[in-house]
Amino acid sequence: MLILGVDTSGKSGGITLASGDHNAFHVLESAPIAGGTFSAQLVPTVAALLQKYSFTSKNLDGFVVVSGPGSFTGLRVGLSAVKGLAEVLQKPIAAVSLLEALASCSEQKDGLVATALDAGRNEIFWGLYKCAQDRSLQGEEKLLSQPEFLEEIAKTRPADLITSDHSIAELAISAGVHVREESRPEVELIARLGVRKLLEDNTVSVEALDATYLRRSDAEIFFKGTH
Repeated sequence: MLILGVDTSGKSGGITLASGDHNAFHVLESAPIAGGTFSAQLVPTVAALLQKYSFTSKNLDGFVVVSGPGSFTGLRVGLSAVKGLAEVLQKPIAAVSLLEALASCSEQKDGLVATALDAGRNEIFWGLYKCAQDRSLQGEEKLLSQPEFLEEIAKTRPADLITSDHSIAELAISAGVHVREESRPEVELIARLGVRKLLEDNTVSVEALDATYLRRSDAEIFFKGTH
């Protein structure tokens, strides 16, 4: 299965061209995309990557895309590009959350795993997952204030909490939970998780694919506040 992975959720982004099946996963090449250039550079970067390996878009078997949480503008660019390509080529899409990707780094084989990312404004993107023996994850994600984050830790008592932000790690340690700091998930990890979803038909239609912002945009907040 030849797939294209796309991540435009952060200040910078990336694309990876990879192949995989139930037994193996191989990255052909990844290409970074500088922040602020997603809309201009994403499609040309994809085209150049395919051409380098003598592929065309028709050779792709599926797409993997980060659905959030992250930048409103960045997520829209990546999701729109994947939607357009998948609709034209009639190929499946697997959506992967950054919080889910962090949870996949846990060594827990059973029990609850929590993940957390800095959402700014003294808020935290929170994910809580139940690990199954087959390494699959089922859980929920939401936006919390720092006091709510500590309340969630006290209530759920996860076996593992994984974060990419040192300030969150310190906050969680103060609550007595085991914490692991991991780098922000790279697009290669996103692609690896996506291949598994594609092979298991855990996909999302073009119509249903949407960003998981967890937070309302400033425009929505402002609009509501004026009524």
